[in-house]
Amino acid sequence: MTTTIFERVKTALSTLSPAVAYSLAPYKSNTTLPDTFITYQLIISLPEQNADDGETERSHLIQVSIFSRTGLVSLPNVDAAMLAAEFEKGRERQLPQDPQTGHYGLAKEYIFV
Repeated sequence: MTTTIFERVKTALSTLSPAVAYSLAPYKSNTTLPDTFITYQLIISLPEQNADDGETERSHLIQVSIFSRTGLVSLPNVDAAMLAAEFEKGRERQLPQDPQTGHYGLAKEYIFV
């Protein structure tokens, strides 16, 4: 059985606590957001190699965003979870604080081939 990139990310992030992972934007949820939560999305998926008229290798760029109301100092160790799931670490950047919820954000990119 083939694992999708979304299943692979969800499995990796499910090892973290107390963070809650959302595959979709959490603000579309009817529930109250927790103090700390994680979102993830596929940014781009590119074919890397072809042989015999078929794709043999593909790379996926995933963005994992961590949000916390207490700031960006004590965050779940997303790097350890994603690296253990065979992702490579990419760029990261700070996201603007959400004025409605008070969450600070950090976006991290990971590549899986």
